[in-house]
Amino acid sequence: MTSKQGNSHWDAEADVIVVGFGGAGASAALEAKQQGASVLVLECFNGGGSTSASGAVVYAGGGTKYQKAAGYEDTPEEMYKYLKKEIGDIVKDETLRRFCNGSVDMIRWLEEQGVPFEGSMCPFKTSYPTDDYYLYFSGSENNNLNKAVAKSAPRGHRAKGPGISGLTLFHALEKSVHSHGIKVRCQTRVEKLVIADDGRVIGVEGRSIAPESISAKVHSLLSLINSKANTYMPPLGKVIDIICKAIFNSSSKPYRAMARKGVILAAGGFMFNKEMVKKHNPIFLRCLPLGTYADDGTGIRLGESAGGTTAKMDKMSAWRFYVPPEALMQGVLVNRQGQRICSEDLYGAKQGDYIVSNNGDAFLVFDDKTYKEAVSHLSDQLAFFQKITTGPMLLISRKKASSLDELAAKIGVSPKGLEDTMSKYNDIARKGQPDPLGKFEKRFVPQDTPPFYAIDCSLQGFSATLTKFGIPTASMTLGGLVVNEETGQVKRADGSSINGLYAAGRTAIGICSNGYFCSGTSIADCVFAGRRAGQHAANLK
Repeated sequence: MTSKQGNSHWDAEADVIVVGFGGAGASAALEAKQQGASVLVLECFNGGGSTSASGAVVYAGGGTKYQKAAGYEDTPEEMYKYLKKEIGDIVKDETLRRFCNGSVDMIRWLEEQGVPFEGSMCPFKTSYPTDDYYLYFSGSENNNLNKAVAKSAPRGHRAKGPGISGLTLFHALEKSVHSHGIKVRCQTRVEKLVIADDGRVIGVEGRSIAPESISAKVHSLLSLINSKANTYMPPLGKVIDIICKAIFNSSSKPYRAMARKGVILAAGGFMFNKEMVKKHNPIFLRCLPLGTYADDGTGIRLGESAGGTTAKMDKMSAWRFYVPPEALMQGVLVNRQGQRICSEDLYGAKQGDYIVSNNGDAFLVFDDKTYKEAVSHLSDQLAFFQKITTGPMLLISRKKASSLDELAAKIGVSPKGLEDTMSKYNDIARKGQPDPLGKFEKRFVPQDTPPFYAIDCSLQGFSATLTKFGIPTASMTLGGLVVNEETGQVKRADGSSINGLYAAGRTAIGICSNGYFCSGTSIADCVFAGRRAGQHAANLK
């Protein structure tokens, strides 16, 4: 996937070339342009990537004006202490401090690009707020074990827009890109990096459909449809993807572009590449891929072809959400042996890590009081997309029994293990003692009023969701190219940086590459790493 400088013909030239036009690519392009560089963005579909398909949550803190408007005080130090506990050593302490110290400025910068935010605080625990709220606790900040480390504060800043507002965020970045005069060429697939004799990356090679051609317009329309179909109707998405590939292969022509200063790889992860997922962590084949068909590992493989090294390729995120309604946090999450696996007030993807470590199997067990409270909030705590998944799961597919033994038999869990777990849990809760796993007090209550219920929280993809009336386990990859944390340049195995080559977003190792612990960390990392790469590339001599 590399080519030597030999061929002197270039179809386009720019100081900086960005491969991929999602959150990371747009941020990199804008920062490079604002630093005075000319920029060309190359995108295989229409742009947006996983960012446009997301909930547009940006994890930010340290005292943003929206936190203050909601009545919360936060500092970069408290944000740092919490994140340090969650991410471990995936990045240097200095890098994490830069991320936290620059968080307020990141929100300001996004606003300057036209991204709207608001400080309306969600009053209940949720995996994603309704359209009434745009600030919330998007991680596990209120778990007592975490509050012992850092003062909690809401840091999930959702871009203000209806429904799943990823398009609101991306369209603002897209509009800013165009208003800055940055050239974007869509329907263009980068297949090789062009490397000079001294090892510097100086351009890209690939294929592109001529802009404004009929083929480009048809490909663009199908890509737009598929940006939703690949998530909500995967079988249709696969068919559309086959058609798109056929159009591209028959209509595209060779394309070469020169980068005078650098190439930034921001082409997403590899969740839609089943062979790569199978190679690195096959249990995630049971999940529903989150993102777009462009998340096929192209950016990572391009970096490797130039000598770049990768890390954490086995790290993927299982988004196993059953909250809201908040009341379901009162339940007890158990494995096949009936043992409790984690605190139920942790962020859903954090719980997903525990579920994966238990062979992908888990069941939420709760009593009649919890069930009735949860059902009573189906109308006011759930966004529309949550209603069409959680509603059937709670009202139809849940299992119900008059005793824990009977319930255990229905869900295939050890009766003795479940009985022992529930007895111990209820005993501690009745005495008003703190939960050993840190669940906050309001939701640490006995589950002892029959009948009893269980929800299957095991990993499941699209087809399993249809048959079980459950919630699919969305998943994305977290590993990627190792980068220089000061510059964003891709690193070789010996630790040296590759001149002229950068990576950002899910193509690279970043803040959330050890595990996905809070909603909004991926987009925040895309902005942080994208701007870092764009700034350094633009100023490269």
